[in-house]
Amino acid sequence: MLYTRITSRPRRSFFLFGVRGVGKSTWARSELPDAARFDLLDEALFHELIGRPGRFAEMVAGIPDQKWIVVDEVQRAPALLNEVHRLIEERGRRFALLGSSARKLRAAGTNLLAGRAGRKEMFPLVPEEMGQDFDLERVLRLGSLPLVLASEDPARTLRDYVALYLREEIRAEAAVRNLGGFVRFLPIAALLHGQTLSVSGIARDAGVARSTVAGYLEVLEDTLLASRLGAFEAKLRVRERRRPKLYWTDPGLVRTAKGLHGPLAPEERGALFEGWVLSVLRAYAEERTVFDDIHYWSPAESRVEVDFLLRREREFLAIEAKAAERYQTGMLRGLRAVDALPGLARRLLVYGGSRSFRTDDGIEIWPAIRFAEELAAGTLWP
Repeated sequence: MLYTRITSRPRRSFFLFGVRGVGKSTWARSELPDAARFDLLDEALFHELIGRPGRFAEMVAGIPDQKWIVVDEVQRAPALLNEVHRLIEERGRRFALLGSSARKLRAAGTNLLAGRAGRKEMFPLVPEEMGQDFDLERVLRLGSLPLVLASEDPARTLRDYVALYLREEIRAEAAVRNLGGFVRFLPIAALLHGQTLSVSGIARDAGVARSTVAGYLEVLEDTLLASRLGAFEAKLRVRERRRPKLYWTDPGLVRTAKGLHGPLAPEERGALFEGWVLSVLRAYAEERTVFDDIHYWSPAESRVEVDFLLRREREFLAIEAKAAERYQTGMLRGLRAVDALPGLARRLLVYGGSRSFRTDDGIEIWPAIRFAEELAAGTLWP
């Protein structure tokens, strides 16, 4: 099924990054149906342009000036960006540059065209895009990558996906020198989904140096498989933690990296649900002013925390994510502890149940689907 994405098309040249299978190419064909296309997965084209980057300008010369030019898998040929840069500057050409990693582009010193092209990121499908197909249980089990949802055997597709990731993104790009160490690291990183990071602990478990783990984490982020969420560091009554948390982009990918493909285990649900909430927040932040920045909140001298603290100008919105279907007052400990934060506009518990209500002290409890609907409507902030 072809889903209508919330991703908007910029007016000027842009990069569109996203993990493989997220739907970048499909979106570009829909948004730019008349564009000229260069797919660098075409090996013949790839080798021709790698050998002679200047040949790209010759090919573009025959394309009418008003046409957009789409370059897919642009990270495979960073040298092309020198030609793209020149064509934007001298001829005013417009490019849509699609990629699953910015790592090699930055390593080549291209600096992503020094601001001459915007940068966007595409995330897995959100409920607004899935419509009637949205099923939270299925999303937590298999994720919401269009590539996986369209498959007759989603579990097999996810297994193949991780193998392809190791082959194409890691080995082919020479992103790591010790592939065996990275293979050992990947399931460990998956186990840390939604948890604070201890680089030395990961290094010990994976049997590699601490500096190597730091590099591996950069690879996960550069290839958009995961991201780090920092702690809120404003000075309140107590000192806040500074160690970041790790979140994978898609529940299906993190489960597959751990070797899990069957029904959800109870101990999995919490972190998967939390990560899904973050992914949906980030997807809307790409298109709408949902927040200026986002952190988690957890004072170092306390065991309480709030999963997500959003800031928009001088206001804050605190969100706690709980996968449980039954509401319990203990879910509100963090939201009650953060109440003294200046500028706090709303405290919100997003959970796996079906009932919406408000507590006597002003905390709002929303089912996951209402949370998604409020985001889609632009009414997350009061």
